[in-house]
Amino acid sequence: MDPTAAKIVLAARRGDSVNKIANKVDVSYSWVYDWVERLEAENIISNTDNGVRILDHELRQQYAEMMASLYSRDTISQEDAYVIPHLAGIEFAYTEIDAAYVWTEGGYQVARSHDDYPVFIVVHDRDIERWIAFFQQFGIPATIDERPDASDVSGNVHYVIIPRTEGIDVEWVGGNPVIPLEEAVELMTENRPAYEPALEMISEMYDMDIDANHHQPRTAD
Repeated sequence: MDPTAAKIVLAARRGDSVNKIANKVDVSYSWVYDWVERLEAENIISNTDNGVRILDHELRQQYAEMMASLYSRDTISQEDAYVIPHLAGIEFAYTEIDAAYVWTEGGYQVARSHDDYPVFIVVHDRDIERWIAFFQQFGIPATIDERPDASDVSGNVHYVIIPRTEGIDVEWVGGNPVIPLEEAVELMTENRPAYEPALEMISEMYDMDIDANHHQPRTAD
């Protein structure tokens, strides 16, 4: 019952490549590949040209219980905050603050601290109960739609779940599922004072024509 093996089995979705799983769980490709071979030898997963598939679902549940026990006891690191949602095995995408964080490849943070670290994810409305049950199992606070006051939640990491009924468009950046860049930019431009530096970074990184330059001095009236 190794934590790395548990993360691999929990994060893998049918058809995932070894590289995609490695990105999800933030572990080196070579180490994940080694574990995939071990897990395949034990008939826990299969790995073919069509990707990885879970074979032993009873063990997967045991892994889920083990990881829930580990995370419920420890302070969650910023790195693990972006691994944990993958362990649910349910589709999601990072949004709001985390859309800026992911699209700038971790280069921009706003309105968060080590002691108050909300993570924003958009999910299918039909999966809300599954997400709530998942976070409850892991002992991690989660709210729907609204970010709570830091004093109202326990622990440093908590999740803000934003449900959608019309479906989710997902792009992958550095192993993280995130709302499309155009949608992220639209959200950021709606709150320019908070996101102006991120908009400038995105403009440069993706060669986008965005009117954003927080270094420009103001001219006198």
